[in-house]
Amino acid sequence: MIKEKVDVLVIGAGPAGTVAASIVHQAGYSVKIVEKQTFPRFVIGESLLPRCMEALDEAKFLDAVRAAGFQEKGGAKFEKNGKICDYSFAEAFTPGWTWTWQVPRAEFDKILADTVASMGVPVAYETTVTGIEFLPDHSSVTTVVDASGESSVISARFIIDGSGYGRVIPRLFGLDKPSSLPPRKAMFCHLKDPRRAAADEPNRITIVVHEHGVWIWIIPFSNGNTSVGFVGDPAFFDRMAAGATGGAAGQGAQGADAAGALAENGAAPSPDALMRALIASQPYIASRLEGVDFIWEPRTLQSWSSTTDRFFGDGFVLTGNVTEFLDPVFSSGVTLATVSSQMAAHLVIRTLRGETVDWTKEYTEPMMQGVNTFRTYVNTWYEGVLDTIFFADDQDPLVKSQICSVLAGYVWDLENPYVKNHATALYKLEAIIQFRDTHRKKTAVE
Repeated sequence: MIKEKVDVLVIGAGPAGTVAASIVHQAGYSVKIVEKQTFPRFVIGESLLPRCMEALDEAKFLDAVRAAGFQEKGGAKFEKNGKICDYSFAEAFTPGWTWTWQVPRAEFDKILADTVASMGVPVAYETTVTGIEFLPDHSSVTTVVDASGESSVISARFIIDGSGYGRVIPRLFGLDKPSSLPPRKAMFCHLKDPRRAAADEPNRITIVVHEHGVWIWIIPFSNGNTSVGFVGDPAFFDRMAAGATGGAAGQGAQGADAAGALAENGAAPSPDALMRALIASQPYIASRLEGVDFIWEPRTLQSWSSTTDRFFGDGFVLTGNVTEFLDPVFSSGVTLATVSSQMAAHLVIRTLRGETVDWTKEYTEPMMQGVNTFRTYVNTWYEGVLDTIFFADDQDPLVKSQICSVLAGYVWDLENPYVKNHATALYKLEAIIQFRDTHRKKTAVE
């Protein structure tokens, strides 16, 4: 059996793992990454936020990512029933990056992994963690198995778990717990986008409100392709697949007719047919995307929200989606992954140097600040509170800039009242807008 010894073992070669590995390696410590899959591999989370640029910069990844020529992203656009709300990151309240990228994640993640490997950090692909033993001195012994079935043992002074959906340490040690968010489903694909020139894109993500609780992402890439996904309650997809008119209520008869045709003779629709019916059901995107070629068959992801009992322990720390994954609506995944890894890497370095680290105060609490802020925005999005705010007339420029900062990923800026008071501020703002609009209508009638 092969035996290795490193200062830090990193589980996962995605953005969380590679950012942490780079920062720890730059501090002079030996690092090894083990990754269950082989790269490139597909994953969602293709629209980055400006806050993650700070972590990518410290990890020394920006030059390699810039050289790939990805689509630059300067904001986010929301559409509902013909009404538009545009957020430009250049107008955000919090000082920081005013742009980022929209990226096919298979290519983006491989660039990060290749870059950290070029720095001298070994990356072992198709290598599965099968067991971890934590020793009394807080070091660890990890057993891994490679693609050929050969086992090896890696001794490490510390483990950073950035395994994403794999959730290695939480699953091995029973730390998983149910998320407070209800289960949702996404259906998505990459498609050719020949009519993009006629659209007011591609320099931002577009999010379309399809019906209450159902929304669509449109993420254009620099290669001429576009990522499109529908997200909502699983029952919405069941209705569309069955051809129920409720699945396309208020969106025109075309989507209902298309969905109804799918269910003839009781046959379940193919992913391709269902995705085309979904596109046809939304007037805003149907004229642009109907009949286009899909690059690969549409895929689904369901019940993705997850959390854990704790973010750290003696000899390990969890980063990225291993701590908590919320929802794709505000593209928080890569930002939480990279920022948590950036933060954790510095605390691991201090630990290796023999310093005392208060992991609760210095890691869990700030990470929960970010997670809980995003959670509030996710919840208010599905509740319809943000509909009222985003599509209000005569928006206050200061308030809009403060909300824009959250959409840019600056969820740790406590100078921003829509971060500091996130649990109440959005509801108060909704009430103010509703009162104002009711008063206007009453005055107009009188």
